[in-house]
Amino acid sequence: MTTLTGPRAIDTVGTRVRFAHGPGFWAIAAAFLTTMAFSTVPTPLYALYQQRDGFPTFLITVIFAAYAVGVMASLYLAGHVSDWLGRRRVALVAVLAEVVAALIFLFWRDVPGLLLARFVTGVGVGILTATATAHLSELRRIARPDEDPSRSALISTVVNLGGLAIGPLVGGLLAQYVGQPLDRPYEVFLVLLVISALGVALVPETVERRETRPAYRPQRVALPAAAKPQFFAAAVGAFAAFAIFGLFTSLAPTFLAGTLHHTSRLLAGVVTFAVFSAGAASQVVFVRLSRARQLQLGLAFMSAGLAGIAVGGLTPSLALFVVGGVIAGAGVGLVFRAAVATAAGLADADSRGEVLAALFLVAYAGLALPVLAIGLGIALLPAELALVLFAGIILVMVNAAGLRMLAADRR
Repeated sequence: MTTLTGPRAIDTVGTRVRFAHGPGFWAIAAAFLTTMAFSTVPTPLYALYQQRDGFPTFLITVIFAAYAVGVMASLYLAGHVSDWLGRRRVALVAVLAEVVAALIFLFWRDVPGLLLARFVTGVGVGILTATATAHLSELRRIARPDEDPSRSALISTVVNLGGLAIGPLVGGLLAQYVGQPLDRPYEVFLVLLVISALGVALVPETVERRETRPAYRPQRVALPAAAKPQFFAAAVGAFAAFAIFGLFTSLAPTFLAGTLHHTSRLLAGVVTFAVFSAGAASQVVFVRLSRARQLQLGLAFMSAGLAGIAVGGLTPSLALFVVGGVIAGAGVGLVFRAAVATAAGLADADSRGEVLAALFLVAYAGLALPVLAIGLGIALLPAELALVLFAGIILVMVNAAGLRMLAADRR
């Protein structure tokens, strides 16, 4: 992979793109935010689908898992191909996949349609996540060569989490106050995604396509043997962090309505919005702290928040559940940022997209597998007990991974 460093990027047919690298950075950021928001807009709508079709709670976790499977499949098969096909082309394909998913939501309303739409959504998100993260870093480095590289990493993670936060809020508002709540969110995002695709098409390329493409292979992590333990710790931390996000983008509305007896769709969207917003805000508030200090705070926040979630479910207390979720969300933001920084620091420029794709692959496994487990637990155990078991397992995992990352950071 060769990174372009000139003041202007030229496309494959020799015509100059319309955006410079600075505006191109924000065009990719906007497309990334829109895509991530679209991926979570169904969160407060699951209960409406369940009410309409009468399926059990466990099926909600299956529908959600279809999304995570799509993410993992695309990360494994295509998350790294932008390293040699080019960032812009791959990002455009990812956004267009979201357009297809929006159309499926609108025109195939049965459960198989939901499963397919969520899977396609996941495919697009998986392709875009590592691609956009690398593209933003390269665009910013060309537009502002003297700027601290951590600034673009901060913007990237805030855009990622901010998009995930906005989706449930939009879905909850439309479900609560607008007619046809199972159509309007997808209509709104269909328009936004088409605009995003047009913007991505005009963004400068930052990777020079190779005349001879390497033989295709699925995702792997090409790291020195000495660096693999650090990557493993970062990956486990990302897995545990995303498990909390998985809970609040799948089953939190069910807990709110069932265990906590609050059925408002707007509340379901606001709670998820608050959790993800805390994850984005914590990265901005504590940006001046060292990576080690941020990670320590993240572990403390996640530990306290998980305790609050568990106690809130047992009591039951809406306030404890929500406050615990927000505190845990703040911790997730810091822990995940530390994991991304650790993984990116282990890779050279030629393999950064590949390594980030591998990290996100593990993170999105954390989004799906624990949620499936808790969904199965709810079918077999009281919901409160399943929630406590979930909190305890994630608490142990994230602290074990975090302590290992801290130990590696001291060397």
